[in-house]
Amino acid sequence: MNPQQSIRLSLPSKGRLQDDSMEFLAECGLTVQKLNPRQYQAKMPALPDLTVLFQRPSDIVVSVRQGSVDFGITGIDVLEEKRGDNGDVIILHDALGFGHCSLKLAVPESWTNVTNISSLKKYAGTFDHPLRVATKFPVLTERFLNQNNISHTLISAEGTLETAPTIGYADIISDLVSSGQTLQDNRLRALPDGLIQASQSALIANRKALQTNPEALEMARRLLEYIEAHLRAKENLLVIANMRGESSEAIAQKIFTQTSVGGLQGPTISPIITREANQGWHSVTVVVRRDHLTQAIAELRGIGGSGIIVSPVTYIFEEEPPRYTAMLAALK
Repeated sequence: MNPQQSIRLSLPSKGRLQDDSMEFLAECGLTVQKLNPRQYQAKMPALPDLTVLFQRPSDIVVSVRQGSVDFGITGIDVLEEKRGDNGDVIILHDALGFGHCSLKLAVPESWTNVTNISSLKKYAGTFDHPLRVATKFPVLTERFLNQNNISHTLISAEGTLETAPTIGYADIISDLVSSGQTLQDNRLRALPDGLIQASQSALIANRKALQTNPEALEMARRLLEYIEAHLRAKENLLVIANMRGESSEAIAQKIFTQTSVGGLQGPTISPIITREANQGWHSVTVVVRRDHLTQAIAELRGIGGSGIIVSPVTYIFEEEPPRYTAMLAALK
């Protein structure tokens, strides 16, 4: 990368994945400002040294691999299809929590004797031609079929794959599945053991840029700071309760007997100044897992908690982002 060139992040250029990427980054505090919807370049006020570009998801992987772009957000499906074998693409975060789908093999519903990969292989052996598989993911599909020793011919397709078996230019398809409704509407069904690649959105980077450009390395740290702090906070809530006790230590001992209100390292407990002296009131603040909230409230009430307030958490920052530490280790 030219050292005078700004650090670049590529996002999907259209569709649901673009909307979800922009929304996710905004939730992380990394709002993208795209003044003109027709422009393929934007800025991120929280990170003014970062230029945001918009590309097709598959092109994002190629650009990051070649080093013309430093960072990208794209699906793991296209990443594994396009990343190549030279190790130039490094995954910084593989679970951004949106864009979930799966690349699966799907067969016609009329193939009632085909219920899994084993029976597919047996049934395909009765054909007078290799099994014809239509797909937009030839690398991943080829690898999967070879691993399962299925004789086949790949049919490259750009349009709607679901019609391929009906039209007759393919026997089965390898395609992305979210709900499975589109397969059902076209009288296809995914094989239960035909999962080729599970996918969701990931943050990727060019390895050489991180190794040779200190500004890119610092940008990786800042991106991961925001993303990890948001994702961790998303799973938690801030709970504040009033509680009587002889001392902060005595109240803490009560809390430590419970299972859901221990907080991150422990509760924050401070005296409450009341109109009448010697009331023994304290304010207790703990971070609680969102899926443990009902149990946490019951536990606080059970040890004398009242006036319980629950608030969302925007960020939870660690001493250093765990995935940044993992990235540094992977770069060595």
